[in-house]
Amino acid sequence: MADSVRIGVVGAGSISVRGLLPHLGQPDLAGRVALAAVCDPVPGRAEAAADKFGVGQAFTQYEDLLARGDVDAVTIASPIGLHYEQGKLALQAGKHVHFNKTMTVTVAEATELIELAAENDLRIVASPGEMLRPHHVRTRELIAEGAIGTLSWVSCGAAFGTYHEDESVRGGNDVLSNIDPSWYFRKPGGGPLYDMTVYALHSVTGILGPARRVTAMSGVRIPVRGDVRTDADDNTVILIDFGDNLFCVATGTAAGGMRGGFGGAYYGTAGTIDGLLLNGEPFDFPRRDPSEQAPRGPGNQALLPHVTGVHREIEEQHVYEDVMQLVDWVRDGKPSIVTAEHARHVIDIIESAYRASATGQIQDLTTTF
Repeated sequence: MADSVRIGVVGAGSISVRGLLPHLGQPDLAGRVALAAVCDPVPGRAEAAADKFGVGQAFTQYEDLLARGDVDAVTIASPIGLHYEQGKLALQAGKHVHFNKTMTVTVAEATELIELAAENDLRIVASPGEMLRPHHVRTRELIAEGAIGTLSWVSCGAAFGTYHEDESVRGGNDVLSNIDPSWYFRKPGGGPLYDMTVYALHSVTGILGPARRVTAMSGVRIPVRGDVRTDADDNTVILIDFGDNLFCVATGTAAGGMRGGFGGAYYGTAGTIDGLLLNGEPFDFPRRDPSEQAPRGPGNQALLPHVTGVHREIEEQHVYEDVMQLVDWVRDGKPSIVTAEHARHVIDIIESAYRASATGQIQDLTTTF
């Protein structure tokens, strides 16, 4: 077993301020995690975050964190379009990496990082770890047991709405509360597929297994958000083929939700599983206890393995859980099921959907996990 894993937080934006930094700075992690460094290019933001959350060092330049931050691992919480380059630099510097979703925006980028990590005996954990949730595991078992008959089709997805504009870290008077959300609406890496539908795609592929091909329609529905011109598609509908005529409709839209949401709704000849309900009634799964639900966030966040004590009161529990998957892997040699290969397959679905929309042709997927 290694000593405390010294972690550098890359980006002091919304996910870090609301989730990563508050979680990783808690006293109960002493001896397992050391919050060693934080970096952010906005003048004063890294320093403010370090002061507020007790971080060892603050940097404006990412390269300086890697060179002088004295870290074993980084959690990359910058805009998604930066993840590939920052992940590559971290791996080249000998650091383990946790990627906040999504790991990269292309399969080629993800493959390069997977191979680089393997060559250097380094670990990658790529959020979101949806199959760490016991109800998703039970959903997979129920389908296999025939609890809803023959599975016919699945629906899942997410919508931007005004979620990012309305977050608590927007519009304030200091560097930790006036964080700009513009990147969510711009290429590369912007749009609801990479940011939100990625959860649903991890859940559905975790429950059903790898997909085979996709087709889609996609475009920009809301051309301007505030002062930001949208150039990343914000309205996408994907049809996913899992083989043997089993299909999934997945959405990443400007507004409105799809039944099933992040977890998926599974429609069979003898019933339906939708979230935590089997034919409209709650189904049992390990650790299920309605009195122990987390006060924040959907999907039984409190049932994630590391979300105990004070961590149930802090936002973004699932992100903290994925970081701790990396910590356990580094300290204990315990591999995580939250793999880069699974993340790459989901990226394949998203990238292929955009290509299908642009070409009007069904796209065969090239990856598996």
